[in-house]
Amino acid sequence: MKMRVAIMGAGLSGLSCAIELERHGIHPTILERRSRVGDRFINGEVFADIFSRPVKDEVRYLAENHQIYIQPPSNINELILYSPNQQATLKGPIGFVSIRGRHEESLENQLARQVKSKVHFNAEESYEDLLREYTHVVVATGDAEYVKRIQAFEVGLTVTLKGTTVEGAFSRARVICWFDQRFAPHTGYGFLIPFSEKEATLVLAYPEYKGISAYDKDELWKRFQDRASRDLGQSLKVTDSFEVNEYIMGIAESPRLGNTLFVGNCLGTIMPLMGFGQFPSILSGIYAALDICGIEKYEDLIASIRSSYYNSLALRRFVESLDNDGIDKVIKLLNGYWGYKLIHSKINFLKWAGYAVRTLSPVPTFDRTVQERRASDVQPHTDQQ
Repeated sequence: MKMRVAIMGAGLSGLSCAIELERHGIHPTILERRSRVGDRFINGEVFADIFSRPVKDEVRYLAENHQIYIQPPSNINELILYSPNQQATLKGPIGFVSIRGRHEESLENQLARQVKSKVHFNAEESYEDLLREYTHVVVATGDAEYVKRIQAFEVGLTVTLKGTTVEGAFSRARVICWFDQRFAPHTGYGFLIPFSEKEATLVLAYPEYKGISAYDKDELWKRFQDRASRDLGQSLKVTDSFEVNEYIMGIAESPRLGNTLFVGNCLGTIMPLMGFGQFPSILSGIYAALDICGIEKYEDLIASIRSSYYNSLALRRFVESLDNDGIDKVIKLLNGYWGYKLIHSKINFLKWAGYAVRTLSPVPTFDRTVQERRASDVQPHTDQQ
């Protein structure tokens, strides 16, 4: 029987899988339930090597090793971190800005232009339908709820995201991040990522646990927007907005089920510490293709991604234990020697910090503890008032 490959989803992992398959002479069928690639709100994300070491430059790595070519709108050479009473400024080769969503130069659209196979939009085929017709199925839907119907999927946390596209005056190379329990409970965060000198995305993200309903989401957003405007020294004109509730970050029990391979968020490539995961998502698609082509084993290739997920989850649990005083201490620590080392060292600080936290307080895998934590009575911080 001739090998036939179906890819469910035309996002980062699905398109990357298709590009790698085509490099080896396999032309997959790509099925996308939406009407176009990147059919979602526009927002900014980052490629930052502090999350991907030992890879130092993700854009160069993808080009040189897999002939996947990304054109970022700008470098990032300055990262400003704000806490309630402290500020840290980190300078150096931090990474790159990327655009996601329906923007013409979004990462999804850049990848789509490199795919030769046809993308079938408004696709309604189910996973079960594809199993009957194809030898291999790559599940790249980005929807963890979907994959939970197929196999066990551990939910690490769910997140609320509220964001806007804003107009103002920005430095293309400067990204700003805020940590403050008064508007980002459970050590969530807000960030501003510029698309250009005149346009940026402003996003507030925080975990959802029992007790989060005690907060007024509109009031949290207003506090954050006021703080961002004050620190930027300008009013921000909103041109677009979005809100996502109960967004799942988690990990699949197994990376494959027979000749079905799970990639992207269906595998567990979103790192819970800060919620970014585009580089591991792209890698997971590439790795799935290499397995299908008989070159390497998927389970071996994604082992480091799974380890990074659990390290990131352990760090997420740790930072959630901090109050605003604790956040101030961390930001103060980063405004100097440790901030410089974080940016300029080749050491994978997040890996070793995550490993240390996991050693002291192990993160359980695939048991009831995660669900019990999410259902526990997590109360609002006292300085929320």
